[in-house]
Amino acid sequence: VRLVESGGGLVQSGGSLRLSCTASGFAFSSSTIKWFRQAPGKEREWVASAIGSSNITYYTDSVEGRFTLSRDNAKRLVYLQMNSLKPEDSGVYYCRRDQGDIWGQGTQVTVSS
Repeated sequence: VRLVESGGGLVQSGGSLRLSCTASGFAFSSSTIKWFRQAPGKEREWVASAIGSSNITYYTDSVEGRFTLSRDNAKRLVYLQMNSLKPEDSGVYYCRRDQGDIWGQGTQVTVSS
Protein backbone atom coordinates (compact mmCIF):
# COMPACT_ATOMS: atom_id res chain seq x y z
CA VAL A 1 0.00 0.00 0.00
CA ARG A 2 1.68 3.17 -1.15
CA LEU A 3 1.10 6.79 -2.15
CA VAL A 4 3.67 8.84 -4.02
CA GLU A 5 3.36 12.59 -4.58
CA SER A 6 5.10 14.47 -7.37
CA GLY A 7 4.93 17.76 -9.22
CA GLY A 8 6.11 20.18 -6.58
CA GLY A 9 8.59 22.93 -7.28
CA LEU A 10 9.34 26.62 -7.16
CA VAL A 11 6.89 29.02 -8.81
CA GLN A 12 6.26 32.74 -8.71
CA SER A 13 3.19 34.20 -7.09
CA GLY A 14 0.26 33.92 -9.47
CA GLY A 15 1.69 30.86 -11.14
CA SER A 16 0.42 27.30 -11.34
CA LEU A 17 1.51 23.82 -10.46
CA ARG A 18 -0.10 20.43 -10.80
CA LEU A 19 0.59 17.87 -8.11
CA SER A 20 0.04 14.17 -8.65
CA CYS A 21 -0.64 11.43 -6.14
CA THR A 22 0.00 7.93 -7.49
CA ALA A 23 -1.51 5.02 -5.60
CA SER A 24 -0.65 1.34 -5.46
CA GLY A 25 -1.63 -1.66 -3.43
CA PHE A 26 -5.26 -0.92 -2.65
CA ALA A 27 -8.68 -0.44 -4.20
CA PHE A 28 -8.20 3.05 -5.59
CA SER A 29 -11.52 4.08 -7.10
CA SER A 30 -13.41 3.49 -3.87
CA SER A 31 -10.84 5.27 -1.71
CA THR A 32 -11.16 8.82 -0.44
CA ILE A 33 -7.93 10.67 -1.13
CA LYS A 34 -7.13 13.89 0.68
CA TRP A 35 -4.41 16.49 0.25
CA PHE A 36 -2.78 18.19 3.20
CA ARG A 37 0.02 20.71 3.46
CA GLN A 38 2.45 21.75 6.11
CA ALA A 39 4.39 24.99 6.20
CA PRO A 40 7.53 25.35 8.34
CA GLY A 41 6.61 25.85 11.98
CA LYS A 42 2.94 25.23 11.36
CA GLU A 43 0.62 22.30 11.83
CA ARG A 44 -0.36 20.14 8.91
CA GLU A 45 -3.65 21.36 7.45
CA TRP A 46 -6.25 19.78 5.25
CA VAL A 47 -6.47 21.24 1.73
CA ALA A 48 -8.87 19.15 -0.35
CA SER A 49 -10.67 15.82 -0.58
CA ALA A 50 -11.65 13.58 -3.46
CA ILE A 51 -14.38 11.28 -2.22
CA GLY A 52 -14.16 7.65 -3.26
CA SER A 53 -16.67 6.13 -5.68
CA SER A 54 -17.82 9.60 -6.71
CA ASN A 55 -16.81 12.84 -8.36
CA ILE A 56 -17.38 14.76 -5.15
CA THR A 57 -14.63 17.10 -4.02
CA TYR A 58 -14.22 19.46 -1.10
CA TYR A 59 -11.79 22.30 -0.53
CA THR A 60 -10.66 24.40 2.35
CA ASP A 61 -11.85 27.98 2.05
CA SER A 62 -8.41 29.43 1.35
CA VAL A 63 -7.99 27.44 -1.87
CA GLU A 64 -11.61 27.29 -3.08
CA GLY A 65 -11.76 28.58 -6.65
CA ARG A 66 -8.01 28.32 -7.16
CA PHE A 67 -7.32 24.60 -6.64
CA THR A 68 -9.04 21.77 -8.47
CA LEU A 69 -8.96 18.07 -7.70
CA SER A 70 -9.45 15.40 -10.30
CA ARG A 71 -8.90 11.69 -10.33
CA ASP A 72 -8.05 9.17 -13.02
CA ASN A 73 -9.08 5.82 -11.61
CA ALA A 74 -7.63 3.88 -14.54
CA LYS A 75 -4.20 5.39 -13.85
CA ARG A 76 -4.69 5.35 -10.07
CA LEU A 77 -3.90 9.05 -9.91
CA VAL A 78 -5.31 12.06 -8.13
CA TYR A 79 -4.29 15.45 -9.45
CA LEU A 80 -4.30 18.72 -7.54
CA GLN A 81 -4.24 21.59 -10.02
CA MET A 82 -3.14 24.72 -8.21
CA ASN A 83 -3.66 28.09 -9.91
CA SER A 84 -3.15 31.67 -8.77
CA LEU A 85 -0.64 30.47 -6.22
CA LYS A 86 0.25 32.67 -3.28
CA PRO A 87 3.28 32.63 -0.99
CA GLU A 88 1.06 31.33 1.80
CA ASP A 89 0.41 28.22 -0.29
CA SER A 90 4.04 27.18 0.23
CA GLY A 91 4.75 24.02 2.14
CA VAL A 92 5.12 20.29 1.84
CA TYR A 93 2.05 18.78 0.24
CA TYR A 94 0.97 15.28 1.20
CA CYS A 95 -1.71 12.99 -0.09
CA ARG A 96 -3.48 10.61 2.24
CA ARG A 97 -5.83 7.70 1.90
CA ASP A 98 -8.53 7.88 4.56
CA GLN A 99 -8.93 4.15 4.87
CA GLY A 100 -5.92 2.91 6.76
CA ASP A 101 -4.47 6.41 7.25
CA ILE A 102 -1.89 5.96 4.49
CA TRP A 103 0.37 8.94 3.73
CA GLY A 104 2.79 9.72 0.95
CA GLN A 105 6.26 11.18 1.53
CA GLY A 106 5.28 14.68 0.42
CA THR A 107 6.34 17.09 -2.29
CA GLN A 108 7.64 20.60 -1.68
CA VAL A 109 5.82 23.60 -3.10
CA THR A 110 7.47 27.01 -2.82
CA VAL A 111 5.75 30.15 -4.06
CA SER A 112 7.95 33.21 -4.27
CA SER A 113 6.54 36.70 -3.92
